[in-house]
Amino acid sequence: MTKEETVSVVWSGTWVAERLGVGLAGDETLSGLLGLALRRNPKRAHLLVSNVLGKHVPQSPAVVYDAGYRLGRRVRDLLGDAEAARAVVLGYAETATGLGHSVADGLGLAPYLHSTRRPVEGVPRAGGFEESHSHATSHLLLPENPRLLAGAGPLVLVDDEFSTGNTVLNTIRDLHERYPRDRYVIVALVDMRSERDRSRLTEFAEELGARVDLVALASGTVKLPEGVLEKGRALVAEHEAGGDPVAAADAAGHMVPGAPEAAGQSVAHAAVRVELDWPAGVPDGGRHGFTPDHREQLEAALPGMAARLAEALRVPATSRPRVLVLGFEELMYAPLRLATALEQVLDADVRYSTTTRSPVLAVDDPGYAIRSRLVFPAHDAPADGPGERYAYNVAGAGFDAVVAVVDSAADTPRLHAPDGLLARLAEHTPHVVLAVVPSYVPDVSDASDGPDVSDGSDESERAFMLPEPLRGPAFSSYAPEDVGWLLQDLSDVELEAPTEEREEAIQSGGAHYAESLPVEYQPSAQYQELFKAALETSAARIARAVGTVTETVLAELPQRLRRGSDAHEPRPVLVSLARAGTPVGVLMRRWAQHRHGLDLPHYAVSIVRGRGIDTNALRWLKEHHDPADVVFVDGWTGKGAITRELADALKEFEGFDPEIAVLADPGGCVRTYGTREDFLIPSACLNSTVSGLISRTVLRADLVGPHDFHGAKFYRELADGDVSQHFLDTVAARFDEVVDAVDAEVKELLSADRAPTWEGWAAVERISEEYGIHDVNLVKPGVGETTRVLLRRVPWKILAKRGAGADLLHVRLLAEQRGVPVEEVDELPYTCVGLIHPQYTRGATGADGKAVSAL
Repeated sequence: MTKEETVSVVWSGTWVAERLGVGLAGDETLSGLLGLALRRNPKRAHLLVSNVLGKHVPQSPAVVYDAGYRLGRRVRDLLGDAEAARAVVLGYAETATGLGHSVADGLGLAPYLHSTRRPVEGVPRAGGFEESHSHATSHLLLPENPRLLAGAGPLVLVDDEFSTGNTVLNTIRDLHERYPRDRYVIVALVDMRSERDRSRLTEFAEELGARVDLVALASGTVKLPEGVLEKGRALVAEHEAGGDPVAAADAAGHMVPGAPEAAGQSVAHAAVRVELDWPAGVPDGGRHGFTPDHREQLEAALPGMAARLAEALRVPATSRPRVLVLGFEELMYAPLRLATALEQVLDADVRYSTTTRSPVLAVDDPGYAIRSRLVFPAHDAPADGPGERYAYNVAGAGFDAVVAVVDSAADTPRLHAPDGLLARLAEHTPHVVLAVVPSYVPDVSDASDGPDVSDGSDESERAFMLPEPLRGPAFSSYAPEDVGWLLQDLSDVELEAPTEEREEAIQSGGAHYAESLPVEYQPSAQYQELFKAALETSAARIARAVGTVTETVLAELPQRLRRGSDAHEPRPVLVSLARAGTPVGVLMRRWAQHRHGLDLPHYAVSIVRGRGIDTNALRWLKEHHDPADVVFVDGWTGKGAITRELADALKEFEGFDPEIAVLADPGGCVRTYGTREDFLIPSACLNSTVSGLISRTVLRADLVGPHDFHGAKFYRELADGDVSQHFLDTVAARFDEVVDAVDAEVKELLSADRAPTWEGWAAVERISEEYGIHDVNLVKPGVGETTRVLLRRVPWKILAKRGAGADLLHVRLLAEQRGVPVEEVDELPYTCVGLIHPQYTRGATGADGKAVSAL
């Protein structure tokens, strides 16, 4: 029996099913549409591999195109011609770009757009969203016509599989806020949602007040036994360590059984380039939009381009040759249509697939969907930097020729390098043909189709590309008027890592603290009672500090404006440093409203030690407000690292004042503060559950592109323990009783010398040397910072000011829970100081000789 015959009678999910117990339940056609493979992924070990998508598995281009086209016809029948003519089809990068285009062809009357992970200079973003289970998540929407998505007609969203619905929900949530409509149609090759996910989408549609239809070729569910994720990880690790013959040899760049050189054939190392004569003005795909008129022009040109390809192919005339047309990542539709046309003019077994960014384990077994893989470097200068790319089921497949189709942006020296894609293909086939489709560059110089919001400057153009702030209840548990988050939502991305792993990676220089998140601390009942008691005790004290810092800001803003070029009626724009500053910003906004009837704008932005402030957030603020009105807000100062970070970051942005207004300034780092006492601010006791259920901010290159806001997560699942509103309401309820004290204190402060003393920084440097740490970043002064050390890092010891009372009850409780010693110290300028373990590894011990343990 030949290899091909074996594949035809063995389900390509058998290998995984037998080892992990994973199975498919549902329509009887599922096993013909899907196989199974394994990959490294924190959420899903298994990968559903489509046999009709044309991504991982070479397939007849007619079969691939027909699958999408038939789905499009069903959507047209569902909508009717009138609604179909008002629709827009949106496909997902990278896997479903060609499928979505084929659906649009079947629909016939609608323009097409697909998301992209390739930023294009000068093209404004019309939106963006996240994909929860993908290894690369950020999707951009870059239509040439900025009004393409603004119509009221149906939006047809196309993906290869519908597994949880998270990606679609993220898309609809993002776009519905900008371009509301009353109907959505979701299209997929397979619908594999659980009953819970189906109910969730129904509830979401009801909440939106929109109709949501679903069209799929087949439906079912994936049966996952208990512990499958851990077993899958172990199985991947085992095979990556041992390696299968094809994958291991290929990754090393060696020949494999079945490759041409192994069969005594010579290897052609130079690809033959074919000039396609691509029709002028027709886009290479749907990255910037593709209209029915474009489709007509392409259809007319396809036979001529296929003929030129057929002429360039040197294939045996005595037998029916096997020819692969290989597309390139998001460039799926153009290669697919060239392949379908080639099938018509060439007497050959033509197959079609594409390269991909997605790493998948290859196992050379008939019952496994990914038999082999080629590994080569990225060749299109991707925005997220260099990396590996893959072509699956090409090595050892016996192709007599491969036609590689790329766009001109990817026709780079890396493509032609000795280890590049063309050379890797030449190791496995005697003939390689290269066809280059010109990358479509939109003409965005005429903004008549969209809103006139740019003043012609680069900063204005970049600001226009940025989305509007996220607001509750869609993002955070705060009321929408309380704060606008200049962040991107990474709620569906797995970012949490164990405390010990994070600490080891941070201190070894292998990772920055902002690249991951600690697991959210869930307080014990005893700790929650401490928080409530501390809040009741300190509410008036906090209210007084809130009033003092807010009144100081209101009194001094006119002076700041006079220092600028344009004087105008002062109206502070509060910009809190997420997330510790955000509850303070909300309280300051409430004080101004309660005391003066002022409705102050309030936004939250990200600033990261060692990386600076979110410059895109600053551009957005500059576009929408006078920078002179912006007042940066934080919760407290420690040694003043963030104060210095902000001052350095703002040197490149004219008009912003680097002064930070804080509730407490025990470090003596700022001029504008509510108090310089180091006291317990209860919002420091907890993490997201007192900060609107928002995580600490995230800055990671694979998630945050050059034109993106920094990211954060919304922990909706922690709503039952959320005390954010309780904290705000409890403090605000004490405003009236502290008014007189606030007025007296502000009067005194405005006439006093409030110049920063940097007393805290000097103390931190002294402590760092005295305790042999020799790194000020591992010394965290003040009640708030010490609490963070105990909640998020690996603490070594706590220094407590001798005689400190109730302000340290929660610190002592956390220290006891973690086995961290508390050392009483005289002459400490802070109530307490937290020391992070100075040489942490997972075998490190604390001062008492005990192993440091996580919460």
